[in-house]
Amino acid sequence: MTLPVAANHWVQVRYRLFDSQGQEIEAGERELTYLHGGYGAVFERIEEALEGLQAGQTASLYLEPADSFGDYEPDLVRLAPRDLFPDDLEAGMSFEGLPGEEGVDASDDDGLIYTVTDFTDDTVVLDGNHPLAGMGLRFDLRVVDVRLASEEEIEREQQAGE
Repeated sequence: MTLPVAANHWVQVRYRLFDSQGQEIEAGERELTYLHGGYGAVFERIEEALEGLQAGQTASLYLEPADSFGDYEPDLVRLAPRDLFPDDLEAGMSFEGLPGEEGVDASDDDGLIYTVTDFTDDTVVLDGNHPLAGMGLRFDLRVVDVRLASEEEIEREQQAGE
């Protein structure tokens, strides 16, 4: 018996991700399995689009930044002294929080991951925005499988979300 996507069901979905001009962001198809029903593993609008679909069915939707990774926030771009970073520093490396900020409460960064976007001999440019922040995104989704979650699995997901 084929089950529809519904709350407290595990959903296995394959997706492709495109920008607002239709350019593929990630090469090929990706796969994701998540517990459906507002547990935070996928964007709310994706859950809405998949609701009621069965294995083999597809959906395509466009998400504005507010519905996905948020707007790009220039305030999350920071400069830091180069000597606080490893010698083998490369653009694209990520760091949790900002190194070397004396007297800054760590909770101010809210656990942000900063990515090195550029650096010189003296300065490192760090960006705390998600790489897809500020972008409109199109998701092409295909449901692969749907199964009912056990009570233990549901409880585990509820605890993980707290």
